[in-house]
Formats: sequence, C-alpha cells, structure tokens
Amino acid sequence: MSAPSADVATAHESAAGESVIKLGYHQNLTNSDLAPLKEQKWTWYNIFAFWMSDVHSVGGYVFAGSLFALGIAAWQVLVALVVGIIAVNLLCNLVAKPSQLAGVPYPVTTRVAFGVKGANIPAIIRGCIAVVWYGIQTYLASVAFGLLALKFWPGLEPWGDVDQHGFLGLSVLGWAGFILMWVLQAFVFWNGMDTIRKFIDFCGPAVYVVMVALAAYLIVKAGWSNVSLDLSTGPGLSGWSSVTQMLSAFALVVSYFSGPMLNFGDFSRYGKSFAEVKKGNFWGLPVNFLFFSLLVVCTVSAGATVIGHDEDGNIITDPVHIVDQIDNTTAAVLGVLTFAIATIGINIVANFVSPAFDFSNVAPTKITWRTGGMIAAVGSVLITPWNLFNNPTAIHYTMDTLGAVIGPLFGILIIDFYLIRKQRIEVDDLFSMDPGKSYSYRNGWNPVAVISVIIASILPISFVIWGTAYQASFTWFMGAAAGAVVYWLGMKFAPTSFIYDSGEVPAVLPTAKDGKLEPSAL
Repeated sequence: MSAPSADVATAHESAAGESVIKLGYHQNLTNSDLAPLKEQKWTWYNIFAFWMSDVHSVGGYVFAGSLFALGIAAWQVLVALVVGIIAVNLLCNLVAKPSQLAGVPYPVTTRVAFGVKGANIPAIIRGCIAVVWYGIQTYLASVAFGLLALKFWPGLEPWGDVDQHGFLGLSVLGWAGFILMWVLQAFVFWNGMDTIRKFIDFCGPAVYVVMVALAAYLIVKAGWSNVSLDLSTGPGLSGWSSVTQMLSAFALVVSYFSGPMLNFGDFSRYGKSFAEVKKGNFWGLPVNFLFFSLLVVCTVSAGATVIGHDEDGNIITDPVHIVDQIDNTTAAVLGVLTFAIATIGINIVANFVSPAFDFSNVAPTKITWRTGGMIAAVGSVLITPWNLFNNPTAIHYTMDTLGAVIGPLFGILIIDFYLIRKQRIEVDDLFSMDPGKSYSYRNGWNPVAVISVIIASILPISFVIWGTAYQASFTWFMGAAAGAVVYWLGMKFAPTSFIYDSGEVPAVLPTAKDGKLEPSAL
C-alpha cells in the first residue's frame, strides 16, 4: 500500500478560524491556528470596525488631544494628521498583502524573510511589546470602574487609597477594577476570532454614538464660541520651529500606529480579498482617524470650559476624567462605561490577538492561540503595569527601546516581500523544515535578517537613550529605513553559501500571479 501524499489536506476548526493543514506540514511549525485559512470571510466593514476599535481608546483620546497642544496652529496639526494617517494607510496596505494572499498570521508571514525558525525573533519582540501595552491599557480602563464605583458608593474612597489599602503599588479598589477588566477581556478573547469580530463590529459604531453625544452635550453647555481647535497654552510656535513640530506630529502619528501596523497581517488574513482590505483601511484610517481627532479636540476644548482644568491648571484630555466630572450622573456613567468598552476593543485587537499568534508560533505543538493569549494576559499582571505607567522614565526606556525594533522588522518584511520575492509566496514552504525549501535558509534561520535587525536597531535605540525627545519621535523611520537597506544589501551581495545550507538559492515555483495565489499554492 502506497504512503499518503504529502499534499493531502485536512480541515481543522480552531478558535482562530477553520484552517487547512497538509500532511507534509512539519508539526513544529504548524497548528490549526497558524495554518492557512480554509475560507477568508471578512469584508471591508470588518476591517473598518477593527480600526475603529483600535482608535477609540483612552490612550487614543489622550494622544489625539495632545497633538493639538503642540504649540502649532490647528491647520498645521490637521495637515500633519492627514499626511501621517495617509502614510499609515499606505504602510498597512503593504504589510497586509502577504498575509491576505497566504491566509496566515503575521509570525508565519515573517518566515519568508527570517526563516521558519528565525521568525520567532520578530514574533517574540512583537509579543513582548503587546504584553506591556495590554497591561497598561487594562490598567487605564480599570480606572474608569474605580471612578464609577466611587460615584455610587463614596464610602469606598479609603479602599481607593493605595497607602491605606494597597498591594504592589495598587489600591484594593484599583485591583478590583483591574481584575474585572482582565476577566471581561479574557472572556471575549476565549470565545474566538468570530466573537471578537462581532464585538468590534458592534463596539466601533456604538462608541461613536456616545462620543458624538458627549461632544454635543459639552459643546451646547460651553457654547460654540468657546470651542477651539488649539489646545496649546502660552505663545505659539512660528517659522522653522512650527515646521519641525509639524514633522514631529507626523512622526508621532505613524509611530502611534506602528504596533498594530506591524502585525496587521493577523487580521488581513481574514479578508475576502485584498481590495476589501484596502477599502476597509481607507475608511478605518484616514476617514475615521481624522473625524475622531476633530471630535476629540472639540470635546476636550468644550470640556475645559464646562468642567475646568486639573489641579495643575492643565486642560484635561483623559476622557474618563472628563465624563467623571460631568454633573449629569447618567451621562457620566454612560461615558465611563463607553470608554471602558472602547479600551477593551483596542486591547483585544491590538494587544491580545497579536501575542496569541506570536507565542503560538514559538511552540505550535504546545501553545495554541488561546494559550498564547492567556500567557500574555498573565504576563500583563506580573509586570504590574500601573507601576510602569506611573514611572515616566521606566516606560520611556522600556517602550521606546522595544518600539525602536519595530521599524527594522517592518522594513525587512516589506523589502523581502516586494523587492526580493516580487510578491510571491510558496505557502507550503512556510510549514516545511526540509533542506532546500524556500525559507529553510541555514537550518531554518536567515542570517542576513538576524544581522539586519541587530544593526538597524542600534541607530534608533541610541537616539532613545542619548537623543532628545524630538529625535526619539523619528526612531521608527530610522529603524525601518536602516532595516530595509541593510537587509536588501545583505540579500543582494552576501554569498549564497552564507545564507543557504545548500549554497544555492532554492527554486521558487510561480505561486503568485497578478497579486493572486494560484490554487496549487493552497
């Protein structure tokens, strides 16, 4: 009796979606969460809702408001916003295509450049960044529950004092809010990607309804004449100083989205077509983010008139604290709950799904998508994110150093797929450890990619440590450009004996034509 063909494929259902696994796929590279999807169903609206959930968070609100307080004219901020978000849109389209074509998540796509084993480098880096941000976002949203509890039960105030009733730097009331947020997010995640899709499909527009209502309420109370798009204090910048600040605003917009932009393939893999993904990106990024930013600045500006400033005399940009100080209890409760739900949305799509795939990629036989996500969730508690967030120096060096590596990872992936591979992916080779396959390189590692990450990360990290805050805002661009150039030079001029075990470039079958994978590749 003859042995079964390695091309025999079987369908496998998982929390991340139904996938197809061929008999020849190596078990150390494959599980039902990482394998190519059997069917890609997401429409442009699902991608649009993904970006709405990604933007509508407490952090997004504060970030958008801070851009209008940079000391430059409102029109200059708007120009920087538009240019920056269009750049993000184009970059997301670039990173989306390989995953959408192959139907695989980001860490599997990176096997093309780093090798089937070397892909764990970008996966672990991105996973660690997501764990830190997951903890911080969970903490920020949990503050909303604490404020809500105090509004109804003022007697709980002593339990909100970390000095009287605290543990590991967080009050008992803070712990209660954090655990509640942690459990709610884990519940949504555990039910799988289809539940996550339904959650963000609903939450994206629902949050907008409340945000518009909040803005309208504050604007009516303040009067339109008291609404300004300029949130800065003191004399404004002019001349070359204003131009450099515009460049900084542009860079900050791109850097803000660098995390979800890098692993956007985790979501674009579900797209019905690349055209659907591009349409969703257009509505979810330039259109959505610009409208969101204008809504934020109007709300914050009107809020400054209605509720005043904070104890230091600064305008309040945190939406949770804005709605907490509104006299109308119903409006305040609705607002607090809305921003808590919004933060659950971004945390799941940006910081839960990503490490779930990343950690699963490290050990597919032992770590499923659900297990990978829970590893991230537990890790987010162990780092005590409230202590990290409340220490500006610690969070600056931790997050900016990790973030500085995102640029090189992005540059390498894009250069490899578009210039080296000419948009071709041998899907089956993504799951093969056999020598001579497209992505086996040297025992599963591409030395050029590994060296490129190290070299390209030195420049941005040095600016994080020794540079100014202005220079540090451009670290993503430094890293992406350096990673792209070093990798391209290495793949073009390094001896093939250095890159491949066989000493020869593997022959790649024409599996892509006109941007579409042929059936034989699936």
